[in-house]
Amino acid sequence: MRILITGAGRAIGAATAAELSARGHHVVATARNIDALDSVEASERLVMDVRDAESVRSALEGAGELDAVVNNAAVTSRGPLEDYPIDLLTAVFDTNVLGPFRLLQAVIPSWRERGHGVIVNVSSIQGRVSPPLDGAYAASKHALEGLSETMHYELSHFGIRTVIIEPGYTAPGMKSGGSHPGPPAYADLWEQWAGIDRKLNGPDGRPGPESVATAIADAIEDPTTPLRVPVGEDARLIFTTRRQLDDAEFEAALRATLSITW
Repeated sequence: MRILITGAGRAIGAATAAELSARGHHVVATARNIDALDSVEASERLVMDVRDAESVRSALEGAGELDAVVNNAAVTSRGPLEDYPIDLLTAVFDTNVLGPFRLLQAVIPSWRERGHGVIVNVSSIQGRVSPPLDGAYAASKHALEGLSETMHYELSHFGIRTVIIEPGYTAPGMKSGGSHPGPPAYADLWEQWAGIDRKLNGPDGRPGPESVATAIADAIEDPTTPLRVPVGEDARLIFTTRRQLDDAEFEAALRATLSITW
């Protein structure tokens, strides 16, 4: 299969390129900076800035006919929402939501006509659970999941599969789109929320991106893959708990598990 990956220069994107290449697929790795792709295992390497429609068009023209797209490019940003800058929120949504949308709108028409294609949108544990200080990022992943679910209903009729990958905390983490400390009144919240990923993943810390790459490759190859695929023990634990409890019960469990008094 001919598969394009956005944000392929590091972490999940690079690991996915390596996994798909090892399985014999033709991988088109893309990133905003071509130098970031120097060590990435791929058949082709192209510049693509998902925030720019012309960059997307040019990269797709160079990539040729595709069988699958992995929307992995994303940025994170942290800060309390009380005075979170609108321009920073807009930038997060431009990469994490509108970026995948630009790319998919460019490929779906031809896929619909031919009757097949695979969309893999890389979301997050925060695509379904919104923690404090990560509101901008969580909101962007909630939005991506909403668009993805609608695409699943609309496009499966035409033979186009949509899969949402939901990783838990994964090393080495993502690029920051800029953070906002907010008013001094939130200093205690910042302190309490520091190191939450270590509490969820234990002394070994965040797992590497290889398990996410495996899940993405499996989803592309297996037509029976469900709409949503959680990856990581922390993701599976939180999603299972969230399904079993109402809002108040889940909040109480979260506070108790993570020792949050805020």
